[in-house]
Amino acid sequence: MTSIRGRVAALLGAVAVVAGSTLTAPSAGLAAAAALPGGGAGGGGITGQAPCPQAPRFLCGTLTVPFDHSGAMPGTLGLRVAVTGNSAAPRGDLLFLTGGPGQPGVPMIERMAARLEPVLEDYRLVMFDQRGTGQGALQCPGLQEDMGSSDLAVPRRQSVADCAAALGPDARHYSTADTVADIDLLRRALGARRLTLDGVSYGSFVAERYALAHPARVARLVLDSVVPQQGFDPLDLAALPATARVLRAACRATGCTTDPAADLAATVRRYDNGARLLGALTGYEFVDPDYGGVPEILHEAAAGRPEKLQEFFEFVHQQVDTAPAGELSQGLHAAALCADSRFPWGTTDTPVAGRPAALEHTRRRLTAEQTWPYDAATATGLGSMLVCLHWPRQQVPPAPPQHQRLPDVPVLLLGGDRDLSTPYELLYEQAELTHRPQIVIVPGAAHSVQNRAENPAGRQAVHDFLLR
Repeated sequence: MTSIRGRVAALLGAVAVVAGSTLTAPSAGLAAAAALPGGGAGGGGITGQAPCPQAPRFLCGTLTVPFDHSGAMPGTLGLRVAVTGNSAAPRGDLLFLTGGPGQPGVPMIERMAARLEPVLEDYRLVMFDQRGTGQGALQCPGLQEDMGSSDLAVPRRQSVADCAAALGPDARHYSTADTVADIDLLRRALGARRLTLDGVSYGSFVAERYALAHPARVARLVLDSVVPQQGFDPLDLAALPATARVLRAACRATGCTTDPAADLAATVRRYDNGARLLGALTGYEFVDPDYGGVPEILHEAAAGRPEKLQEFFEFVHQQVDTAPAGELSQGLHAAALCADSRFPWGTTDTPVAGRPAALEHTRRRLTAEQTWPYDAATATGLGSMLVCLHWPRQQVPPAPPQHQRLPDVPVLLLGGDRDLSTPYELLYEQAELTHRPQIVIVPGAAHSVQNRAENPAGRQAVHDFLLR
């Protein structure tokens, strides 16, 4: 484990430098913040406009939206919005949507402006804190402690119950459908006829759902680390077999001499720890897309020496997955996924009492081909599944028709070949519902290609696509 600690410390340091870097030689469009429109029918407009406290070259304000878009419940929410200047950008507004669900947007404005700087003479960059994130993050302390920034970490059942009780019936107003409605009010407040949407991970799902709900309001779409429009698969049946492909590719790149997929399968059989393994590997991709040292750890664990594997688990939990609600709200994560997703028992509108039996029925029907190098217990034991297994029954928003295609606008689908969070198999699934998709798979890149990949090919593809 010593070699991995050293490698990870160096990589984390490099990531921190990137995150804290400032832009050099800003364009005229970035340098001058322009006032945002104050209007916006149905919302309160964008108010309180001032330089962003942590990024004063950008303009921040608040968009007021109804808490309940149906109007049945009173009340409003204030969502933070940040923009670059260049309000007269010839190609209009580029809305960048962050992931999670649960990650805010406003704190990322400077970093994403750096990534997208070549297009910001032509676009005004807009980012916002989706409802339940950032300064308005839903707070579930137990669930936050258990899961941090992880989708897959297994929470304590009491933490789930406490979170559901804290949110109460209001939880159903934090679905993706609510965020889609917020985005259309944001569009109107910006004075934009159409938006260009760039979504990463869960943000790609939000972009797709907005495009399906408001096809005439979309100019083009960038979908990075794609979650298909049908939604998150709580069984993660794309990531399970993709792990073999990803680990073997990383092994070839680093010259390891073992078969990490076979060793992973043997480790799961020996220790019955598939859910924890998938969670740790998915977290570690953000640190090292080559998974350096991991094949050796798996080889030792498969041979009955799990000490370094245990250290690996502890490292990922403490150094990668730990995050406060302001950085990724697990309360919002739970509320959105439980409202949006379809599970082995159906939706969250299904009575709680019958859900465990339906999940067990699914476990018994899963095949080795579907789950290898893991097992069926891995697929049915992942954290996001277990959060929603006992989530209180609630009304869920209607989903778009399963085979409805995205509107016929330019669409770029971007993925990394080392991504376990959203393997590129999901990207190709979404491409089937896309008119003339442009597909770019970046070698050596893991999740969040535009933001994190060392290989610049993905960012260049985005710039070329947006300026075409």
